[in-house]
Amino acid sequence: MTKYLLLIFSFTLFAGCPLYAQQKEEQPHIYNPQANATEDIKHAVALAAKEHKHVFVQVGGNWCIWCMRFNKLVTTDEDLKKLIADNYVVVHVNYSPENKNEKVLASLGYPQRFGYPVFVILDAKGNRIHTQNSGYLEEGPGHSKKKVEEFLKQWTPAALDPKAYDK
Repeated sequence: MTKYLLLIFSFTLFAGCPLYAQQKEEQPHIYNPQANATEDIKHAVALAAKEHKHVFVQVGGNWCIWCMRFNKLVTTDEDLKKLIADNYVVVHVNYSPENKNEKVLASLGYPQRFGYPVFVILDAKGNRIHTQNSGYLEEGPGHSKKKVEEFLKQWTPAALDPKAYDK
């Protein structure tokens, strides 16, 4: 009987290893610790100016489950994907032991005080116009599509255009 239990245990252990490894590999890596965040933001601002958009800076790390949940929501939901594509140039700024991007975060007004992910909206000139604590966008085990959509709409170039309020 002991031989059979040992055999079953061994089979279960080794049979489960590939599944665990596969799950581990499927985790997206949206943050690059080697990236030059200063240059990435500079390029995003230039593109935003050219395309009449704002820059959406998402600060977090590949270690952050809430960062991954947010990314999954905005990249799989067609409405949110379109809203972002039409209005923002997206930059992911890494925060991890490998690269804390302390100078960049200081230049953005220390958004890490709100936890991760945290979102910073820059205008097409690179001025910080809003910092968003993502906790206010959460609902249950993820982020609320409705809250995220409302937040994104409130900071689009059109929403901040004074001409939109002339009547």
